[in-house]
Amino acid sequence: MIAHAPVSAPPTHAADRFVVVNGARLRLRDEGRGPAVLLLHGWTLDLEMWEPLVGVLRDRFRLIRFDRRGHGLSGGTPAPERDGADLGALCERLELPRVALLGMSQGARAALGFACSAPGRVQALILDGPPPLDSAADPEVALERYAALVRAHGIEAFRREWSRHPLMQLRTQDPEAQALLAALLARYPGNDLAQPALRVELAPARLALESLRVPTLVLSGEYDLASRRAAAEALTARLPEAELAVIPAAGHLPSLDNPNAYGRLCREFLARHCPRDPF
Repeated sequence: MIAHAPVSAPPTHAADRFVVVNGARLRLRDEGRGPAVLLLHGWTLDLEMWEPLVGVLRDRFRLIRFDRRGHGLSGGTPAPERDGADLGALCERLELPRVALLGMSQGARAALGFACSAPGRVQALILDGPPPLDSAADPEVALERYAALVRAHGIEAFRREWSRHPLMQLRTQDPEAQALLAALLARYPGNDLAQPALRVELAPARLALESLRVPTLVLSGEYDLASRRAAAEALTARLPEAELAVIPAAGHLPSLDNPNAYGRLCREFLARHCPRDPF
């Protein structure tokens, strides 16, 4: 069930909208014209991570980005197991019978899960820095330790430590990219860490990857963690219509590290597989 939510405070940006999805109030932005592309960010990030990419794609594609539940300015508690239902509800609300999906990190898992459950609704997939898929938990992210840190010292202590994690390190020295990443982390409310009892541990999803015939671009930063680069290679090998591209001079956040190369690859791939309606 999805409906417009009353907005108690002005949106932070003129393009912001707020909707209620399955009990969570989500912030979204819907910009540009053309084939629809939904953008799913990773853990502790939000829709503003896509700002550099939007400028590259908005002239040719309709870009729909939202704060996943419990992230950014969205309500609720982060719940990766509910991302697919939230994504489906948004597609229904926006009357999108088919979409392309771009998912980054934890968002890539959500995008892939949705595609496997409803392949007819997905026109193309871009999976950026996907985690290993043989476990529901990310072995590189110590959730229990971070939850204990929040309980003992508060959310700012977690933000300081997480900002030093290899997954959060930028290779670029561009001050705008550095400031954007800092602002993303500052907005993360950390409800899943403050209330660890609400987290749900899932069994690894049984995704029928070998039968998913959706054009897929798997992206990997040149300097991402070895485990993430290996996961990207393994995923590409299992998907029948996948290709792998490595973003040079980039770590786990290639859309910020090297936005020119990232935007070019995404634009070329989407243009091939999501042609504009000639009428």
